[in-house]
Amino acid sequence: MPPPLATLEAPPQLAALDPVADAACRGLAATPKSLPPWLFYDAPGSRLFEQITTLPEYYLTRTERALFSAHAGEIFRLATSSTNNQQLTTNNVPLTIAELGAGTASKTGILLRALAQRQSHVLYQPIDISPTALDQARAQIELTIPGVTVRPQVANYITETVRIERPHRGRIPTRVLALYIGSSIGNFSPAEARQILTRLRSELAPGDALLLGTDLAPNPALNGHSKSVATLLAAYNDSAGVTAAFNRNILDRLNRELGADFHPQRFLHRALWNPAHSRIEMHLESLSAQAVRIPAAANGSTLTVRFAPGETIHTENSYKFTAAAIAALLESARFTPTRTFTDPANLFAVTLATAL
Repeated sequence: MPPPLATLEAPPQLAALDPVADAACRGLAATPKSLPPWLFYDAPGSRLFEQITTLPEYYLTRTERALFSAHAGEIFRLATSSTNNQQLTTNNVPLTIAELGAGTASKTGILLRALAQRQSHVLYQPIDISPTALDQARAQIELTIPGVTVRPQVANYITETVRIERPHRGRIPTRVLALYIGSSIGNFSPAEARQILTRLRSELAPGDALLLGTDLAPNPALNGHSKSVATLLAAYNDSAGVTAAFNRNILDRLNRELGADFHPQRFLHRALWNPAHSRIEMHLESLSAQAVRIPAAANGSTLTVRFAPGETIHTENSYKFTAAAIAALLESARFTPTRTFTDPANLFAVTLATAL
């Protein structure tokens, strides 16, 4: 008989736990075990993810970057058009950019630089859980892109209400272009993704725009004009082991912040393709029978988590999308797709949508 999943020396008072302790207590006491992917993004995790985006196997960032470089002008033209497609000029309708999960905003600089050439002043509102990443983004953007003011907001947009400012230029209100790029939406179940976009839509006015980045699913019907499953898997299991370190850092974070005694090297990084759910899954697989104590997981009580050999912690899903799935998701959150930009190999899509 396998060991019990988890035991508590005293019952947790979950309502009083901080978010990290709450996530650890709930996820590691569940069957199967899991941890939410937002736990990846403390300062060390954010640095590791920035390394991942530069790896040769990780096509997502460079493909999305190329789409921004090629289509920034058209994105802004469409974003400053009215809902009946009557084009308005950016001189009459200035844009402010707000970004969910901005991180260090390395790709966003492409769009900000292009927008700063179209209007005299740009307000950029990055929203992220990592203050370190936001500090880096602000310093870099304000140093290198004249005319851009960065007003960061530290928030977990999944669990907290975010604020999007809408400044006026004279009597003319600014139109908001919200960014949710990098295929971040793929980290959430379809229901959670719909909830995130619905919550974002509640902060927008009709006619505002959303630019959504999504990783595309392998599609054999495209006769060679689609990624292979091998290409997809390599993006989440690179030869240098950076993604493995990123995955294990979630255990290091619990050690640092909750006093846990995980030994991360006793867990193997696993990346799997789940075609039934159209998603990559990341897991941490226990290499042996082991028990881990988390002293700060439950208001002074110690959570003891027991692992059987081969048992996993499910740390991330990364859903991959078809064109139909992108359109259905946007429409369920009261957006209408305006135009989708894709690369020649159909690796990635950037979709501009209008808030209804």
